[in-house]
Amino acid sequence: MKVHLKTLGCRLNEAELETWAVAFQQAGHQITRAAEAAQLIVLNSCAVTQDAARKSRQLIRRIHRDNPHAKLVVSGCYATLKPDEAAALMGVDLVVSNQDKDQLVAKTLSELDMDTMPDLSSEPAASSLFTRGRQRAFIKVQDGCRYRCTFCIVTVARGEEVSRPIAAVIDEINTLHQQGITEVILTGVHLGGYGSDTGHSLTDLVTAILAQTRIPRLRLGSLEPWELPADFFTLFHNPRLMPHLHLPLQSGSDTVLRRMARRCKTAEFA
Repeated sequence: MKVHLKTLGCRLNEAELETWAVAFQQAGHQITRAAEAAQLIVLNSCAVTQDAARKSRQLIRRIHRDNPHAKLVVSGCYATLKPDEAAALMGVDLVVSNQDKDQLVAKTLSELDMDTMPDLSSEPAASSLFTRGRQRAFIKVQDGCRYRCTFCIVTVARGEEVSRPIAAVIDEINTLHQQGITEVILTGVHLGGYGSDTGHSLTDLVTAILAQTRIPRLRLGSLEPWELPADFFTLFHNPRLMPHLHLPLQSGSDTVLRRMARRCKTAEFA
């Protein structure tokens, strides 16, 4: 069976697509970049803004119009926040919430009766990222957020913070490196909060990755600098950790930041 994976929105969605791609391949299915050739299409939707939710609906309709014979599975934040609305859209065969994303491949194959259609069950020899036209990997290291900024619907859609074990992250990076990937980007809903539920920290994670993998380039996704301890910045002495931070400052107005329930003031970064 040929499977086409598509995403809207954040890097976290992209990381989840790669996890699904590997699982579909291990079940004997083929990842294709051609949506019109697929028997199954999976969309990881977005709802970070009203415009993103609208684009998710539009994309669902377009996917079905362009390939009406393919089964269509919708997951992601739009599908989680508006499950009935998503399920009612023409062409949608299955809705999988964010809470069930870890079982998306198994649920899809069983509930849509597609687990009897494998081409060849095997471990992928090369990263499916190459099949999907990607050269670097987004690694999901945590999900959810313990804060409730007034403007952010993602915390509702993603739930409380859950961090992946350090060993699991290292295993994934080593596997991707063996398959030819040379750059990975750590990502999460609240990346700076990594380890809040496990007793670890982002410093622990990055230190372990640099020590236990040989990946040539390691990058960090968006995170808030006031959550980083002073010793974190010494990690940049290692040339494999790219000297770049994406800082979500949001606004240059203290009034706006206060209304947004952000945890900083302009004096801290201006």
